[in-house]
Amino acid sequence: MTSAWTGMLPIEDTSLAVTDTGGSGIPVLYLNGQFATQGYWKRVIAELGNGFRHITFDERARGKSKTSKDYSFAAALRDVEAVLDARGVERAVVVGWSYGAFVAAHWASANPGRTLGAVLVEGAEPYDWLTEEVEQRIRKLFKMMRPITVLLRPTGLTPRMSAAQQAESNIEVGQISRKSALGPVLDAITVPTRYVLGSGRSFGSKGDEQEIIRASVTEVLERNPNIKVSAKVPSNHGAILKKDAPAIATAIREVAALG
Repeated sequence: MTSAWTGMLPIEDTSLAVTDTGGSGIPVLYLNGQFATQGYWKRVIAELGNGFRHITFDERARGKSKTSKDYSFAAALRDVEAVLDARGVERAVVVGWSYGAFVAAHWASANPGRTLGAVLVEGAEPYDWLTEEVEQRIRKLFKMMRPITVLLRPTGLTPRMSAAQQAESNIEVGQISRKSALGPVLDAITVPTRYVLGSGRSFGSKGDEQEIIRASVTEVLERNPNIKVSAKVPSNHGAILKKDAPAIATAIREVAALG
């Protein structure tokens, strides 16, 4: 039995806001969307209930966490290790949404001994979507959004990162999404892993771009029997945690039972 804990975890040049519900249940570590906070998981956590030990945290410069000089994907992976170590967790189910799904996939692939299973929600789909045109679109989008994001920073709804830093982080997702980069990571996963896929567009996508990206999962399933699709739900990318929490909770129970 582990006691509940909420506090700040120092790591490198920053501190992360961490919440651990404690208890004796299977540990589940939730990995947020790129600029989201741990609060996004409340409906999923409510669906799973007290039978699990829920661990959430705000990534660097998100939510209540402090700023950093390093917002790279590699830093996000180091933060996973830091949180698990600090909370004394040897093995956990890792659940990631959007950006967090990439983190979960990489963590599960590289650390099978510390991973009971993984749930990838609307992310970690290998597809070469980053072109020079898309890269310029990303830079322009975050530059245009800067006045709004700065205004909302005190509320915790937007990260304390510059427009350029946010754009670079988003572009890095495109780089790690490439088939040549993500394909081998997914192929190497040896723990039970489930996708929960949404429908329709995501913020910033055009036409059927997002559905084409989701379709790339088919090849992943053909190559790795450890990975399956638990559900494809009606919600779009941004609404899935809120509207389809039951489906995500079901996927978590699936991998927890197999891990």
